[in-house]
Amino acid sequence: MPFTGSCHCGKLSYSVEEDVPTKALACNCSICHRRGALHHFTTPDKFTLRGSPEDIADYRWNKKAINFEFCRTCGCAPFAHGIGPSGPAIEINLRCVDGIDLDELEISHFDGAHLIPGPE
Repeated sequence: MPFTGSCHCGKLSYSVEEDVPTKALACNCSICHRRGALHHFTTPDKFTLRGSPEDIADYRWNKKAINFEFCRTCGCAPFAHGIGPSGPAIEINLRCVDGIDLDELEISHFDGAHLIPGPE
């Protein structure tokens, strides 16, 4: 069953054609530490944006392989996109998913702080 999510003001909303995730990844690299995202990764064919691309601002750093996207109005970062190990990927910030119980997630930790350099 698809799940949905959005930024805080609702201008950027989306649906993902898969079940609500039960696992998340927490990364401690410089940007993830500051954003506080709990990551879930999916493929672009499962992701449908319901919002105007004009409402999206983005930020790229380091190798510029990930496009960190956020709402121009409320600043919330509900998703990102880039190239993962298997090709194009969408990162879903599970903190922005509708109706998810974050306390029920099985969280794995990724030590990005020691693999990814800080901002350039």
